[in-house]
Amino acid sequence: MEPITISRIFLGFLLAKVLVQSYLELRQVKTLESNRDKVPADFADTIALADHQKAIDYSLDKLKTARFFRTFDLIILLLWTLGGGLELLHRQIAFLGLSTNLAGIAFFAGLALISGILGLPETLYSTFVLEEKYGFNKTTKKTFITDMLKGILLSAIIGFPLLYVVLMIMDKLNDLWWLYTFVTIVLFQLLMIFIYPTFIAPIFNKFSPLEDESLKERINNLLAKCDFKSNGLFIMDASKRTGHGNAYFTGFGKNKRIVFFDTLLKTLDPEEVEAILAHELGHYKRFHIYKMIFVSWLTLFLGLYILAVLMKLPAFYMGHGVMTQTNYLTLALFSMVSGVYTFFSTPISTHFSRKHEYEADQFASLVSKKEKLISSLLKLYKDNASSTVQDQLYSNFYHSHPHARDRIKALRAL
Repeated sequence: MEPITISRIFLGFLLAKVLVQSYLELRQVKTLESNRDKVPADFADTIALADHQKAIDYSLDKLKTARFFRTFDLIILLLWTLGGGLELLHRQIAFLGLSTNLAGIAFFAGLALISGILGLPETLYSTFVLEEKYGFNKTTKKTFITDMLKGILLSAIIGFPLLYVVLMIMDKLNDLWWLYTFVTIVLFQLLMIFIYPTFIAPIFNKFSPLEDESLKERINNLLAKCDFKSNGLFIMDASKRTGHGNAYFTGFGKNKRIVFFDTLLKTLDPEEVEAILAHELGHYKRFHIYKMIFVSWLTLFLGLYILAVLMKLPAFYMGHGVMTQTNYLTLALFSMVSGVYTFFSTPISTHFSRKHEYEADQFASLVSKKEKLISSLLKLYKDNASSTVQDQLYSNFYHSHPHARDRIKALRAL
């Protein structure tokens, strides 16, 4: 296949992606605007018109922001690829006279630095303008800068050694490099899952043991009922950065932790907290977490195999604007363009994610009060300014959680 044909296919997929995104976004905007002045009947008794309108406006502003920065990202992608940006950066790194693998580290460091600078306006706007406008941002400029510096340092300490190992595998193990790389990354992910709760997460947030004895007793009873062993119940100082509430599991094996945002505990009563946790336990008891890990590993396995095939085709490089074939350029190019080709698989993954949410709700209704899960969901929709109005096609394509109306309807029918 000729490079020009590859370029046309790339641009064709890119255009199709833009058209689908624009069409779905147009439907969503139209649905939100046409329902702004009236609370849906299913929520009329629980959500005030002012809260409903805030959620609509918040959703519209997020869509507008995403549209602008998506266009910016599209231009940057074209400049990196067909515009010759990756090739230009490679040539600048070549002047340093480094060994091949060290040149790869320097290349990715430069790529990360440039991408970070280009992505900074979106992060700043989302944090200090959009989230600030709706009262969710609690991040100070000092915290923002500190988090950014910590993230850069942590990425360098953890990411560069892994990258160096992968580049060595690609250099030394010929046709089977992709298989050894797969095993290396899987082992690395397992290590990160294990050490994240106790070594990495505390770098950014403070985790305090849950001290409310009555709530702790309620949760421990739920854990015993579900035969779930945890290494502790913790409260995270999420209010340091955001007004949004959440709860999650983290860790692996005996290192599992249950973490509540402090913002969540301020919003929900103990029975509602129990119901939310029961939902999260549902994901564990229905093996959703293991299924997601398996799918991610399968995707990684197939992705690395496809990359191993493509890297033998010079037209793949030239068709995407890269004239030089090196291992690190191969990784960079594939990571940039793969999302364009896999975009249309999005509704498949979101479909299964929504299915898992229904199953977790069903489990929660067996071990806690479903009325409390419903009331907690309504409170979270209100407090997080999540719109209860969605275009069905847009929601089916993008959303990992069911439409609010459908989810609550399913719970009431149990």
